[in-house]
Amino acid sequence: MEASNQIVIVGNGISGVTCARHIRKVDSQVKITIVSGETDYFFSRTALMYIYMGHMKYEHTKPYADDFWSKNRIDLKSGWVKQVDFDLKSLSFENGEKLSYDRLILATGSKPNKFGWPGQDLLGVQGLYSMQDLNSMEKRTSAITRAVIVGGGLIGVEMAEMFATRKIPVTFLVRGKCFWDNVLPPEEAQLVARHIKEHHIDLRLSTELSEILDDGNGEVKAVKTSTGEIIPCEFVGLTAGVSPNIDFLKNSGLKTNRGIVVNKKFQTNIPEVYSIGDCVEFTEAPGPDRKNIEQVWYTGRMHGETLAYNLTHDNQVDYKPGIWFNSAKFFDIEYQTYGFLPTSWGEDKWSFYWEDDKGKMAIRLLFDAEDRILATNVFGWRMRHEFFDTAIKEGWKADRLMKQLREASFNPEFYKDYHMEVVNKYNQEKGRDVQLSKKSIFQKIFGYNS
Repeated sequence: MEASNQIVIVGNGISGVTCARHIRKVDSQVKITIVSGETDYFFSRTALMYIYMGHMKYEHTKPYADDFWSKNRIDLKSGWVKQVDFDLKSLSFENGEKLSYDRLILATGSKPNKFGWPGQDLLGVQGLYSMQDLNSMEKRTSAITRAVIVGGGLIGVEMAEMFATRKIPVTFLVRGKCFWDNVLPPEEAQLVARHIKEHHIDLRLSTELSEILDDGNGEVKAVKTSTGEIIPCEFVGLTAGVSPNIDFLKNSGLKTNRGIVVNKKFQTNIPEVYSIGDCVEFTEAPGPDRKNIEQVWYTGRMHGETLAYNLTHDNQVDYKPGIWFNSAKFFDIEYQTYGFLPTSWGEDKWSFYWEDDKGKMAIRLLFDAEDRILATNVFGWRMRHEFFDTAIKEGWKADRLMKQLREASFNPEFYKDYHMEVVNKYNQEKGRDVQLSKKSIFQKIFGYNS
């Protein structure tokens, strides 16, 4: 494919950087410029919490040496884009500078949600998405007596853990009856809620933020909840989800809805303008049980790879993310999910659930009426991605899955083996006599886990 002279990528997150790298692998001539006002160099956004907790420094979060970019002839432009003139193919920056492009890739990421709460723009009220957010949080929490977190998502748990490592008391406001109950079935939601409380987090369920109170100097002094309670605090973390960061693109001629509207090839309504990453909204979901907006790290990487291929090859392809998966951490309990597992289901599906006697490990398996595996949630037990990806794609039956379950384990050697407990409970509930496969027995005897 004949390349245009100048590709400009707005955003230096995982999507934009992956796209730039993969374009350069194929095309050694095209000029590539990555624009970002956040940081000079690409860093791992998922590591923000570890910088605050003292486990890492910023330089440790950069996957590439600073000279990587010049060696690969990828120019880095520091600055915030104020406006895009799609007719003139030009970017205008907040400092007045301009930059022309031949092809434009918008990878502008997300921003923390705000829902019009009174006081939401006070100093000390913020989300945690960017390096600027982290720096502000570091400054604002150096000598506080209490923090309040609003919203029961994954970023909220990360923020609670960050405060806990500094022994800052935390009140966690969650409007659901249990933690993350809009994503997790009741048993899993209760497991996570118990674990959060065990880490001395003041978890308030069925409680919403009503107002953030001003200390008279433009800074937060307390929050008022939906029950009328006043909770004194000097910091409020807004973690009620994120939304595409596209405000500067609205009313510009670019088609937007909640995000930048693209097809499965990441094309917008404007020729030579593309979009990838958290800011994207597909015209139709890219696969079964997928959403029009998916804001997770690995999908952003896949966006970048797919668009780079299409920009450097004549045989263009659609984005095909495959089986949904995600992983996270609730303090020291790791969480994995494969396939789409809703909070509840009808008579056309059934599930098996096992939880250890300490309430720290659990697995749920969801099957259709013909016993084919659809999805799983796993807590405290590392599983192999390829195992469940294959099982769900091939529609393994329940008995086969249970028989081979130990092959899925990715736990370290000498880790306690729970497979027999899971299989025994399954046999009791279903009235069956599933036995471990010969391979699984070999693994059990010799501690072989690969």
